[in-house]
Amino acid sequence: MRSTLTAFALLTIVALFSACNTAPETTPEDKATYEQTINQWHAQRISNLKKEDGWLALAGLFWLEPGENTFGSDSSNDLVFPQDKIAAKAGTFILADDQVVIKLPESPEILIDGKQAKEAIVFESDTVDAPKLTHGPLTWFVIKRGDKYAVRLLDVESEIRTKFTGIERYDVKPDWKLQARLEPNTTGRTIAITNVLGQTSQEETPGALVFTVDGKEYKLDALKEGEELFIIFADKTNGHETYGAGRYLYTSLPDENGNVTIDFNKAYNPPCAFVTYATCPLPPKQNFLPIAVPAGEKSFEGTY
Repeated sequence: MRSTLTAFALLTIVALFSACNTAPETTPEDKATYEQTINQWHAQRISNLKKEDGWLALAGLFWLEPGENTFGSDSSNDLVFPQDKIAAKAGTFILADDQVVIKLPESPEILIDGKQAKEAIVFESDTVDAPKLTHGPLTWFVIKRGDKYAVRLLDVESEIRTKFTGIERYDVKPDWKLQARLEPNTTGRTIAITNVLGQTSQEETPGALVFTVDGKEYKLDALKEGEELFIIFADKTNGHETYGAGRYLYTSLPDENGNVTIDFNKAYNPPCAFVTYATCPLPPKQNFLPIAVPAGEKSFEGTY
């Protein structure tokens, strides 16, 4: 009898302990509220994509060579802009000594940050926000990737932007909103990030986000962007259900205990899933998850 009571007492303790460590069940009302929150987030994501300066307006990426680079709608230019949207010979970019200068003919049609000018420096070594050049539906500016300079062109009349209706995605799944902890980087470690151009840079990482799926632990190295963590990851859905080159995800910074929520329902496609003129970073090899993550955005099929 004593052994039976002892066993019963142990079972009772175990049951109580288990109950204390089990998260309360999510009610249908909680699920509905959460789904609404994700839907609102996704609606804002679509709105940002469709803005006049959003990724869907991207219409060209032209690499500059040292010296003079002519641009305009005529095919004889070094940088050929869309026909019927700018003059045949619109101007010249000059790349020299890590500086890009633009020279324009005497014409009020092209503005530099909203003002008329015949010549201006549009990029140099300490440039953060390059001046915007505009004409009609076109906007363009200089970017730098590694040691290369390019002109990025936007067109508010681009077909993908004007006809875009949305992105297919998985049903919202609360189970893919996971608690994680930041495993801090205490050694000043950097990780190699390669972009679609094949350029590799060493980026500082605050550490890895560690989380559990179906009882198994996984890690994703994170980058810090302002007041958020940025994760570039791949998983087993890539290439058939989701974009082949991985997806992106942001989280808030961890709390004082290193805890952070990682919500895969907010996993989204990189710009390269929509346009060929972006310079997207790719997932580092350690961020290839050996599992499927059926949450967030699916592949964009180009059916606006």
